[in-house]
Amino acid sequence: MPGQPFFCRYEGMKEQNQQVERTPLGEQCFPFACHPGVACFTRCCRGVDLDLYPFDIIELKKGLGIGSEQIMRNHTRLSRGANPYFPTVKLKLVECGQEFVCPFLGEQGCSVYHHRMGACRTYPLERAVDRRIERGRAADCYFLTKHSYCLGHYEDQQVNVRQWLRSQRLAEHNMMNELWTEVDTILRTNPFKGEGSGGPTQQLVFMACYNIDGFRNFVLEHGVLESLSIAGRQRRCYQRDDKELLKFALEWVKHLLGGPSFLGRR
Repeated sequence: MPGQPFFCRYEGMKEQNQQVERTPLGEQCFPFACHPGVACFTRCCRGVDLDLYPFDIIELKKGLGIGSEQIMRNHTRLSRGANPYFPTVKLKLVECGQEFVCPFLGEQGCSVYHHRMGACRTYPLERAVDRRIERGRAADCYFLTKHSYCLGHYEDQQVNVRQWLRSQRLAEHNMMNELWTEVDTILRTNPFKGEGSGGPTQQLVFMACYNIDGFRNFVLEHGVLESLSIAGRQRRCYQRDDKELLKFALEWVKHLLGGPSFLGRR
């Protein structure tokens, strides 16, 4: 977005014929509602192109009751995305008749609805995030996006951005994705240097971000928390709380790659 004050990435469901209004919504209301009574209900679960972020994996662990490595193996694929130095994680669709659909689509709709991905919660909005780390807390804005098949845009319900974020319980997702944005910004500078794609450092970083169970084992086996003088109470928290461990993992990655981090400070 040349000339804009944001170094942006967009978070949302993608389709070939989508339209994005480039004027930030601010407090402006827009018509939208999604429910089983809308004729296109679950159409967005078919042929979707969905990026997954680290916190999405944490939420799917809760919804599916399986480990992070199994989720990554069974439900994701790696793609070359906007970052040439780090793979993009995509949702792996499953074949259903003549089309490919979300693996979590059931007869009544989304089978992991309460733990669904952040992009599913965000639609019909797309979120732009300021990438400049020196700003401190990420600044963001929202744009309205329309998929050609979506009839939810013609419902009578009027809602603004703040109301939509609250109704979709997006605060936690956005907070965790802001932490990921800081890491992703560093990854775009090619911090792996001579190792190249798939080198040991990149594999370690990928595990820390997307395989929280594997990272927990790594931390315990290598005494990472003790070496950083992490208090015993916090260490016990990391053993049982995936979200808190992911926060630490993302901070640890910044520390590992020489980015701004509070770890190791005395």
